[in-house]
Amino acid sequence: MQAALNKAQIPDIAAQVTYAMRIMGISPLPRNYELYYEAYIGSNPKLTKELAALGSRATQEELDEIGARYFSHVHHAAGIDRAHSHLASELGDLLKLLKDEQFALENYNKLLDETYQNITGKSSASAEILRQCVSILTEATADTMNQGKERAENVSLKSFEMEVIRQELDEYKRIANTDSLTRLANRRAFDEKLAAIYNSEQLRAYTGLLIADIDHFKKVNDSYGHPVGDKILATVGTVIRANLRRDAFVARTGGEEFAIILSDSNLDESLQVAERIRNALSATPFKNSKTGVNYGPITLSLGVCQASHADDPVDLYNKADIALYCAKNAGRNRTTLFEEGMKKDTGKNWLIYRK
Repeated sequence: MQAALNKAQIPDIAAQVTYAMRIMGISPLPRNYELYYEAYIGSNPKLTKELAALGSRATQEELDEIGARYFSHVHHAAGIDRAHSHLASELGDLLKLLKDEQFALENYNKLLDETYQNITGKSSASAEILRQCVSILTEATADTMNQGKERAENVSLKSFEMEVIRQELDEYKRIANTDSLTRLANRRAFDEKLAAIYNSEQLRAYTGLLIADIDHFKKVNDSYGHPVGDKILATVGTVIRANLRRDAFVARTGGEEFAIILSDSNLDESLQVAERIRNALSATPFKNSKTGVNYGPITLSLGVCQASHADDPVDLYNKADIALYCAKNAGRNRTTLFEEGMKKDTGKNWLIYRK
């Protein structure tokens, strides 16, 4: 199972993939990196073969076409780029309208000034000149009002079109940040949320991180197959979400791992939430209603750490992960709070997550 890659190897793989993309002239977009990362680790031989066939002159269109077939969210990322381009075009049109309006008003002001000069000049004694000035002024006023009305309508239309595009961008972002299996947030969204904690001292002081991992999940996949495993993952996600308050953030961060960010929570509250989730899942039946096959029990191990006990997002995640490892090592189906002095031996027993 690819998720069983030794985490200590990941930085080396990432560096090699990034270097290879740079040598091949591939744009360092996240969706391109994902394609070449999967090809590098060999998880999908067919994908590897297709990328190799492109050689070192792959165009972005060719890469997006492959990405759309293998990863649905790559297609959404390309859609975001298109929506951004559309929005930029609409903004350009709107700026042109406003510049045209400014030009028209400047010309109108110039005409008013000239008319005033004619009326107040020595030649203004002629009634005919005065009549002509008034006539020109009236016509110019009507033209300017009509032009202003037309431009106002165009600006309104452009505003509506840009609002539609904004909604489209929001939807693309939602899809790009959503795990397709569980409908929870994905790792990309989690990383953004985790980093934001340290933008505010208030958030840092009252935020807890919970990392949860399904116990013995590899055995479930091996015994019943990945389709059953996927259904179990989706159900676990539903149980976690149902036992959190509305403002809590929950994501599937990879494989059978989930992460919960609790804002406005102290240590005791974070531990209470972790135990509530763990007990709720332990009490949830996992049984096929048609065949009667019982897939359970399905349990979680959880690691907990408060943001105030970590220096930055990476440190916070690592400490919660160490607590999770200790929960697994202590027998699973339990919640463990990070404490100074805890260590995670990544060089030995790292497969404990998958047992």
